Amino acid sequence: MALGSLGSTGCTTLGPSLGWMATPIPITAYQQKKHEDQFWNHERYDRAPILGPITSGAEVVALDPPSDDEVMQALEKAMPVQGGVPLLFERNRNNVRIVKEKIADYIDPPRVYPMIGPAQQHHAHYKCTIYFEDVRRIGWPVPHTLRDEDAREVIYVDHNHLHMVGNVDTGKGSPYGP
Repeated sequence: MALGSLGSTGCTTLGPSLGWMATPIPITAYQQKKHEDQFWNHERYDRAPILGPITSGAEVVALDPPSDDEVMQALEKAMPVQGGVPLLFERNRNNVRIVKEKIADYIDPPRVYPMIGPAQQHHAHYKCTIYFEDVRRIGWPVPHTLRDEDAREVIYVDHNHLHMVGNVDTGKGSPYGP
């Protein structure tokens, strides 16, 4: 009787009962953070926008330089700090300073992209130098702390986006904004 009642308990009465399969399965905080970071990167940095056509005579300038968050996400991907074991091995970055330099800004000739149409790809390449203090705390076999106060890493970030080419209808009902 107790097993039968466990399978039918819950907050909802709509739909079929899943029985023992309705039991939530816990995941570690590391796995949850990993999925949240993947979604954050997909939402913010993994998409290329499609902008309006380049007007003649206007200076063509790339979009904004990479944000500090984007640079730190790229650094974390290249040199991870997360995932240490507390009291055994931990790693931190302190006093972070980021210097961004644009090293290239150019536009490809027009071509036809599937599902987009005629467009030009605009490339912007940035060199980001990150200065920080690298602190490593080791707890076994002999507890000690290693400090590198002059640590530096160089990350290259590429920003690409498309510009439409030709007479593009940006009116109502168009997938492109005005």
